[in-house]
Amino acid sequence: MKRYERLNTLLESLAEKGAIDVDELAEQLHVSAATIRRDLDHLGKQQLLTRTRGGAVANAVSYDLPLRYKTARFASEKQRIAQAAATLVRRGMVIGMNGGTTISEVARTLATRPELSAEHGEPAFTLVTNALNIANELIVRPHVKMVLTGGVARPQSYEMIGPLSHRILADLSLDIAFIGVDGIDETGATAHHEGEANINQLIVSRASKVVVVADSSKLGQRAFARICELSEIDTLVTDAQADESQLAVFKEAGVDVIRS
Repeated sequence: MKRYERLNTLLESLAEKGAIDVDELAEQLHVSAATIRRDLDHLGKQQLLTRTRGGAVANAVSYDLPLRYKTARFASEKQRIAQAAATLVRRGMVIGMNGGTTISEVARTLATRPELSAEHGEPAFTLVTNALNIANELIVRPHVKMVLTGGVARPQSYEMIGPLSHRILADLSLDIAFIGVDGIDETGATAHHEGEANINQLIVSRASKVVVVADSSKLGQRAFARICELSEIDTLVTDAQADESQLAVFKEAGVDVIRS
């Protein structure tokens, strides 16, 4: 297990249990107790947990893991999802994106597609996003016209939220919106944070086509704040491990399902 995967596992275990023990974790993850102690010390210095004798206890931020600790989870599935999602984009489109690890993969894939390279000095597509990390990666691409929404940045997700974001989005029209979610079930798409859900709602409302990208762990799950109803979603792109019974719910609701 790579270090980022291990750190992600530690934080998720801590969020679930509230407290974790060094020896138990060492046995569970098949590493030495010294390795676990170093990992916990590292996370403690970043104020993601509080170290105790023999383990650690949760801080509030442990329940909303920073994006950098989520990147290793379902990495190969997210890359395949991104490849499938990117095929829905055509030259000249105006694309909306929120943040998250799967959406970041979609952005990277779009930026490197040969058929979307620069042509006669004109941008191949316009990308509208509230995600600072996506803007940072793609701003150097001459074939991408980048529009950043503005707003107040959340350090956990690198997304900008709040009324300032609404001012720009309210005046734009999007051909397609790619939305990353924390959960999607028969009621629709949801997010853990109400501020992120609110800006995602606006992105959805400005798009002619709405595409939710979500690995199979998000299917059948429901988070705190609603992004949109299932009827507002045109396409779901997920991985090959997705359960057929769960996918049937989306298909019956008229959602086009793509498995990758």
